[in-house]
Amino acid sequence: MQRIVLAAGLIGAMGVAAAAAASHMAESRNLAAVAAICLSHGPALLALGLQTRRRNLTLAGCVLAAGTILFAADLAMREWAGHGLFPGAAPLGGGAMILAWLGIALGGLRPDRSFKKD
Repeated sequence: MQRIVLAAGLIGAMGVAAAAAASHMAESRNLAAVAAICLSHGPALLALGLQTRRRNLTLAGCVLAAGTILFAADLAMREWAGHGLFPGAAPLGGGAMILAWLGIALGGLRPDRSFKKD
């Protein structure tokens, strides 16, 4: 759980940095996408990291963090180095994010036994 919160903070910081960089560069579609992805997934990761009782949500958080980092890093490399991390990195990261969100949705189907009903 602590690692997911750490990832949330780093991803949030990457999102703010990418947004700032995108605002100073003309035609920076990649950085705008990095900012949008990081600033939307960072808070979700923070929420997942702060919950400690649901193993399936923790797993989804790990997959979401890895996918977000992979996707954002590939787009950032394309922006600054002119090439991606490796062929298929962005689709792999995007696919991981989609799977993680589906895992979060499935986690909502399982009853939470951590609270007692009155």
